[in-house]
Amino acid sequence: MTTAMTPELKLIIDDMKEHMEKAIGHLEVELAKVRAGKANPAMLDSVFVDYYGVNTPLAQVANVNTPDPRTIVIQPWEKAMIQPIEKAVQAANLGFNPQNDGTVVRINVPPLTEERRKELVKKARAEGEHAKVSIRNMRRDANEHIKKEQKGGLPEDLAKDAEDNVQNLTNTYITKIDQHLDIKEKEILTV
Repeated sequence: MTTAMTPELKLIIDDMKEHMEKAIGHLEVELAKVRAGKANPAMLDSVFVDYYGVNTPLAQVANVNTPDPRTIVIQPWEKAMIQPIEKAVQAANLGFNPQNDGTVVRINVPPLTEERRKELVKKARAEGEHAKVSIRNMRRDANEHIKKEQKGGLPEDLAKDAEDNVQNLTNTYITKIDQHLDIKEKEILTV
């Protein structure tokens, strides 16, 4: 960063950086939902259970864990919740067939077919593309703010330095997105 940066420029850059971090965080959450062969409690994040008439996230009515790479075990905090949890998992249409043994609900995660793996890679890439679009939108917004500052009397060399700084940050975050996608793709394609 340039040492001669005005407080306004610093604010613009910091704000952009904060929003880019949020975009990366959102991407990480979305990629965690994309199934990659191994059982993962995050696979059930979209499941909501009817908890005494209130639509409640599964994680708030039961403990969800993975004792092995092919099994998810859901331990409800109340025995009465076993049926509603089983129904909710089936209704979520995740391709799972929950088994209820009276105390826990077990889900055997079937291995992915080659075709399904390719679909999941496409889905992960689409999420990455959404993140890149939002990063680029943040770059555009920051550059527009810099141009406004320049019209308001900011010297051209400071504006140019700030724009270079914005571009460098953009490149850094696009690279982070690509790294996340590479890791997820390897995870999905690993049999």
